Amino acid sequence: MGKIKARESQNVEYKSTWHDKYLEWICGFANAQGAVMYFGVNDNHEVIGLENVDKLMEDIPNKIVTTMGIVVDVNLYEQDGLEYIEVVIEPSNIPINYRGKYYYRSGSTMQELRGPALQQFVLKKMGRSWDDITNDYATIDDLDQAAIDYFLRKGFENGRITDEERNLPVDILLQNLDLVGENGKLKNAALLLFAKKPQRYFTCVQFNIGRFGANEADLMFQDVIEGNIIQMADRAVDILKSKYLTMPITFKGMDRIEKLEVPEEALREILYNAIIHKDYTGVHIQMRVWGDHVEVWNDGELPIGYTPETLAGQHSSRPRNKNIANAFFKAGFIDAWGRGYKKIREGFEAAGLPIPTVENFCGGVRVMFQRKNATVNATVNATVNATVKLNKTQEKIIAILRVDKFATYDVIAKQLGIERTTVWRNIKKLQDIGRLRREGGDKDGYWKTME
Repeated sequence: MGKIKARESQNVEYKSTWHDKYLEWICGFANAQGAVMYFGVNDNHEVIGLENVDKLMEDIPNKIVTTMGIVVDVNLYEQDGLEYIEVVIEPSNIPINYRGKYYYRSGSTMQELRGPALQQFVLKKMGRSWDDITNDYATIDDLDQAAIDYFLRKGFENGRITDEERNLPVDILLQNLDLVGENGKLKNAALLLFAKKPQRYFTCVQFNIGRFGANEADLMFQDVIEGNIIQMADRAVDILKSKYLTMPITFKGMDRIEKLEVPEEALREILYNAIIHKDYTGVHIQMRVWGDHVEVWNDGELPIGYTPETLAGQHSSRPRNKNIANAFFKAGFIDAWGRGYKKIREGFEAAGLPIPTVENFCGGVRVMFQRKNATVNATVNATVNATVKLNKTQEKIIAILRVDKFATYDVIAKQLGIERTTVWRNIKKLQDIGRLRREGGDKDGYWKTME
């Protein structure tokens, strides 16, 4: 059997025979990048021929136009006395459905689009995004001038906004940022970015942070960040510094230096990505802080056709919410070249930490990164540590952990008759001054006392 020379195309499929289920494939290819499909050809590209070719040449194009409303090229070829059919599917600039269902071919996977994924797909085909939709009820009076001033100040400091732009009337500024629709109404993006109470219009604009202990059920404490999203990353970083992440102390000469345990600029990039690419028809952003790592999750998976491997290489920027992304660009928070993950990777590498991982998880994107050992360097700070006087609770905690290095927060709290949060706060202090160190993970680790 001779092999065929396929037409050049990004997607080429070889099928030994025709089945009507391939109409779903044709729909999926039309909604994606198009394809060429060969029938009567095996996986080795060898022509094996088809039966009832004349009927198929009539049925295939008729079924496609009847069920999907599109016209494709259907060609009949012969090789070594065997006939096979070529179907050329061009990408469609409008959404195509097959019997009321929308299919999309991504890589080697054919998926049916539903819910938010379908909504995003339809909007994209229309050249729009969810944040581009206008709100019929909100007005400029619903916007927070302080949030707008913050945006203008950041943009000016970062060289993205001119002094002239800073002094524009708010309505002109919003028009220049493409945050007002043709009907004069504010777009969803304007309300998310600058509204006094965006929760009035959208149910899922929170950024939830939780500190977990031994497992998912062990939620030690949490914070909920509400309000506009232009200031959300700043608020999150402030809370993380005050309660969740450590600021190890080092000395340069006589100068005391406190530096966040993870690279702050890379951390901000992770937060910006979660905020910008979030599906705001879904659920809140969630940040889980563990003893040895941190997880950041936002609703809405990676763009169709993108994988974690795509992010690791050179790629174009494809924001889910283009108007929000533009505002963050103008504020100087991000660039427009798809370099966000590269900056994250470089930041963690420079800090001597493992590169964060990115994955599609539970309908969204999860970024995980390791925490640096929060213990103060004992060599540098030996003199300082020796002069730190422990309180009675800290002395008792040290005594318990000398006897039982696997003691949990709950065990210690019960023995001392105090609240669990009090135990956590004192243990964190003991870690900060180098008297206590956590070895291993939350589930299988133990405490090591440092004299």
